[in-house]
Amino acid sequence: MELELAGAELKAVLNRLRRAQGQISGVIRMIEEGRDCEDVVTQLAAASRALDRAGFAIIATGLQKCVADIESGRKSGEDAEQLRARLERLFLSLA
Repeated sequence: MELELAGAELKAVLNRLRRAQGQISGVIRMIEEGRDCEDVVTQLAAASRALDRAGFAIIATGLQKCVADIESGRKSGEDAEQLRARLERLFLSLA
C-alpha cells in the first residue's frame, strides 16, 4: 500500500513530525544540560504524542485508500481478511 497524502494531510503530518523532531532535540539538550527529570519526561511525552498522532493520520489515510479500493472493486491479490489483518498490525504497532 503506497502512502498517498493530499496537500493538507501531508502538511499536517509533516508539521507533527517536525514538531516531534524539535521536541526530541530539546529533550536531548535538556538531558545534556542536566535539567529536571520531570521537565525532560514532560517533553518526551509530548514528542511521543506528536509521533503517535502523525502515525494515526498516516494509518487513517491508508484506511481510506483501502476502503476506496474495495468499493471500486480493485484488488491487489489481497483478500479482505489479509487486508484486515495488515491494518490491525499497523494499528497495534502504535499502541
